[in-house]
Amino acid sequence: MAGEASSSRQKRQRLVEEEGENGGGDAAVARSGTLVDLDLFYCPVCSDSLTIPIFRCDNGHIACSSCCTKMKNVCPDCGDSIGDFRCLIMEKILEAFDVGRGFLFDLHLLDCPVCSNALTAPIFECDSGHIACSSCCKKQRYKCTACSLPIGNYRCRIMERLVEAIFIPCPNAKHGCREMFYYGKKLVHQKECIFAPCYCPALGCNYSGLYKDLYSHYETNHKCGKKHFRSRHDADAWVHVDDKILVLQEYRDGPLVVIQCFQKPEGVSVTVNCIAPSAPGVGEFSFLLSYSREGEYWALGSDKMNRIHKVSFQAPEKYFITVPMSDFKMKIRINRITEEIENEV
Repeated sequence: MAGEASSSRQKRQRLVEEEGENGGGDAAVARSGTLVDLDLFYCPVCSDSLTIPIFRCDNGHIACSSCCTKMKNVCPDCGDSIGDFRCLIMEKILEAFDVGRGFLFDLHLLDCPVCSNALTAPIFECDSGHIACSSCCKKQRYKCTACSLPIGNYRCRIMERLVEAIFIPCPNAKHGCREMFYYGKKLVHQKECIFAPCYCPALGCNYSGLYKDLYSHYETNHKCGKKHFRSRHDADAWVHVDDKILVLQEYRDGPLVVIQCFQKPEGVSVTVNCIAPSAPGVGEFSFLLSYSREGEYWALGSDKMNRIHKVSFQAPEKYFITVPMSDFKMKIRINRITEEIENEV
């Protein structure tokens, strides 16, 4: 009977959904995905539906309370002790999962509780059952932020399997993206998705849209004081600390390159970004920004310009140059990478 139940479970696919409302009280936001391995919600020892409490061994194997008792608290997979430590995250997911309807009502349970990014393997668990991604374990010096116990030694393997068993559509599906991917790949895809909305850099403008639509919007609606650039040509870039931002647009509704300046005690820090998704072939530029005065020379350059969806007015922590002045004219040369490749061939 257990084998028949397992076989029927593998043939079923369940819908996993998260429903919520944004902070502005607008229409409800719904995301859905497909759980492709229902066996994750069954005890791997007895094949019965998992019920709380759920226990784990130090190697990350889980079992229901009844099986722990029957196996005399010895893990059948590895021989380690099992029955002392609860797998709290799996218990929370079990509570949020409606087996009858096939809905998981809180996909945020699949995010790292420390950094809020989508969890990816390896995932670690402390003895109290709290979890964290590998990066956060290192940043927190292997000390659990919830209970201060050590974390980083014991893998939470059930969560590693779960984040790769739930497939969701791209959050930009309403903009036209048809991609589906497992939950752990969410962050990577969102950075590269060409349908991710980009935001207008003009001060006071709230427009957002697909990157090509944004370029057309800027060309049409922000003509006053507009600056253009041509690939492989030098352009002047007047930096005024009071203006905070200078936008250059490539001719013919082209990409937007943003030069920002930030006042610091030692001078003005300047950074350069292109507003575009990080997708191959989109907004790919190299650049050289330079300034010289009385024999001194400052320069900032990159073989691949950083790409962003939205301008930030927080001072940059990397990829900037600091000039000990408040108003000055710099030179910038922006080259399309595709043109550089073609010229090298």
